[in-house]
Amino acid sequence: MSFSISSPPPGTIRQRAHGGELQPRLCLSLFSLALLLSLFGLTMLYSTSYDKGSVLFFKQMAWAGLGVFSASVSMLLGYRRFTSLSLHILVVSAILLVVPRFLPPVKGAYRWIRLPGGFSVQPSELAKIAVILFFAKFCASRQLHINSLRNLLLSLGTLCLMAILTGFVGQDLGTTLLICFVVWMMFFVAGMRLLVILGLPLLLGPPLLIAIWFFDAERWSRIATIFDPEKDPLGSGYQLLNSLMALGSGGWTGQGFTESKMKAYYLPEAHTDFILSIVGEELGYAVMLLVVVLYAAVFALSLAVSFKARLKEGMLLSFGFGTLLAAQAVINIGVISGFFPTKGMPAPFISYGGSNILMAWTAIGLVCSVAVAREPQRRLEHASIKIGGGNEGF
Repeated sequence: MSFSISSPPPGTIRQRAHGGELQPRLCLSLFSLALLLSLFGLTMLYSTSYDKGSVLFFKQMAWAGLGVFSASVSMLLGYRRFTSLSLHILVVSAILLVVPRFLPPVKGAYRWIRLPGGFSVQPSELAKIAVILFFAKFCASRQLHINSLRNLLLSLGTLCLMAILTGFVGQDLGTTLLICFVVWMMFFVAGMRLLVILGLPLLLGPPLLIAIWFFDAERWSRIATIFDPEKDPLGSGYQLLNSLMALGSGGWTGQGFTESKMKAYYLPEAHTDFILSIVGEELGYAVMLLVVVLYAAVFALSLAVSFKARLKEGMLLSFGFGTLLAAQAVINIGVISGFFPTKGMPAPFISYGGSNILMAWTAIGLVCSVAVAREPQRRLEHASIKIGGGNEGF
């Protein structure tokens, strides 16, 4: 059984009435939301790191400026220039994922490449961009035969290779699961067989849990911590307990800007993965709810761009990047509130981290490029939904 969308006969093609007029508005709205989140992130970074000096603040400001520039260039060049080079970008990202293994570890992990001037980059952030570009091109160019055995093996083989490089070579299981989830959703939208879509988690999930159980006691303890963080309050449960205390002490109105107690004495790395815990403590649940609404709006606008895209390639790309940003935000919020195991997953646009904010802005730029693209052909206006076992594509 499969879920697929098949095209009507050529005679039923017509241009979407006034469809192009809304696209620049979507682009402007996405840029505005990303800018608002980035400015809010810089404001909270000032609060969480002012006692450490201004170095982190100005570094993040430089990265944010570079991200806006990257988004602008991506939009001006057009997403199809990037998808045409998607295989090359994927190969480069795969090589960069291996490079940290030959460099000294940073904070005990092989995830970063040091640059001059005290900067560092995380290759897994480029891998997120590369994988979505590759599969948007791959699925769109093989839309009529996406369910053939050859294409299934190529797509699953490529995904497994990138998963191995990020998860085992780069020791970043969280990013690996995020990438797999986004690609899994893209496969569903691309019209891959429902049997394959439902079978992937059942096929890959149990072996992954078994591997973590036997070979990675530290990660397994993080999984167990969400059920009973007080069992090890000074070890695996330390960050989660302090995050929950920070959120709980803020209430609806918060303790006041820069008035957090947890960031100074109890919550390590408060300016990175747990910055939203400090948002809850200082500004309260009301502002936290507003942040959630802003993330949801970014996702909704990305879906709107995907729906209005004239080519399937653009549709898959905007859907993939929208899902990536939304899923990353959900994971970060789930971690700080105890719904997911403690994992270094930054909040898009808000957490400190140059590679992450550069990735997020580049994703926004590519989605906007879909919104304003002048395509050589029009997307099929009327589509019929079929549930069956054939190889039909979009």
